[in-house]
Amino acid sequence: MNRVIINGYEDFEKFLGKEIGSSDYLQVEQQRINLFADATLDRQWIHVDEERCKTESPFHQTIVHGYLTLSLVPYLWDQIVQVNNLERLVNYGMDKMKFGQPVLSGQSVRLNTTLEAIANLRGAVRMSIRFTIDIKETGKIALEGLCTFVYFFKKQA
Repeated sequence: MNRVIINGYEDFEKFLGKEIGSSDYLQVEQQRINLFADATLDRQWIHVDEERCKTESPFHQTIVHGYLTLSLVPYLWDQIVQVNNLERLVNYGMDKMKFGQPVLSGQSVRLNTTLEAIANLRGAVRMSIRFTIDIKETGKIALEGLCTFVYFFKKQA
């Protein structure tokens, strides 16, 4: 996958209102679901009890936590862009989030992005991406929303 190279505000600005790109698909295995459940203390049976899900879940298997799907955004976003001369990155906000189709254990997800808004903050760039996370096996959207980052670039000497 070829990542979009970003060196500053002007490189982001070129994508305003346009698609930036899509990540590769990432398979979400039961082990990752279990680790997320342990880390967040969210051990609801529909995520972690494979045997119970076979008989009681409408999906007949475990499903990925919605927040696990959301937490993959930074990893998948990093596959789409390569930001150079970066001092630091701040996750600024998430808006208009909507969970659609559940992701089943073992399915694969991908991030798709469009640049919604951008602001030059004198050495920093605040940008919002409209995103969807789709499921490879169904073609349906698992999650959509607006994600805002602030990129602080190194001062030029």
